[in-house]
Amino acid sequence: MLNLPGAALGALCAALALGSPALSMIGTFGAALTVGLKRGGLLLSLLVLPLYVPTLIFGAEMARRAADNQDYQTPFLMLGGITCGTIALLPFATAAVLRANLR
Repeated sequence: MLNLPGAALGALCAALALGSPALSMIGTFGAALTVGLKRGGLLLSLLVLPLYVPTLIFGAEMARRAADNQDYQTPFLMLGGITCGTIALLPFATAAVLRANLR
């Protein structure tokens, strides 16, 4: 799968499992920002894409280091920090944005 060595598949699955909640929470926040707009699709991509990039970079770096038989603890911890931060902060930000859009 993806021309990865067998040892790197575990790290790839861990990166996917750890990064997916962060990406979902960021997408939820972006959707809340553009919920009241007629053509919010372009604005949504412009707002959310810069927030996705760090999560994607650390996930790809984790898989690359695992494929090269290097230590991937640092990108794993950074990805975990991003996920924990988004899960802790973005539900409140999303609720505040939705509340502001409904007024």
